[in-house]
Amino acid sequence: MTIDWTHFTPWASLAGGLVLGLAAAVFILFSGRILGISGIVGGLLSPRAGDAGWRIAFLLGMLAAPVTFSWIAPAGLVPAPRIEAGYGAVVAAGLLVGFGTRLGSGCTSGHGVCGLSRLSPRSLVATLAFMGAGFLTVFLIRHL
Repeated sequence: MTIDWTHFTPWASLAGGLVLGLAAAVFILFSGRILGISGIVGGLLSPRAGDAGWRIAFLLGMLAAPVTFSWIAPAGLVPAPRIEAGYGAVVAAGLLVGFGTRLGSGCTSGHGVCGLSRLSPRSLVATLAFMGAGFLTVFLIRHL
């Protein structure tokens, strides 16, 4: 096994994980809600009275954060992502992720970060399924 050192980013990944964990902890402490994106978006489909505002603000913040970062960060600090797939594949992947999220009663951030930290057995099974499917997919793509 070899590591592609030019694309291996342990420090950026660690920083991202720490920020996500901190955000999830702050969110549950101050709002009492779980920081699962599928639940936040799903709540907009049939919102309860007075419930849509914070959800919309959260999603707008998610969209505004990378734009704001690109304005204040030095040029070239973070390379632009390169997606080697056509629009059809990207749309299909998005639909499959949405289907899987619905099927799994939550997304990886909800189960993997928030559910595991609350010692949820359902989240443990879901996270193992997510990870197993990811491992299997990479194995099949690289060996077939």
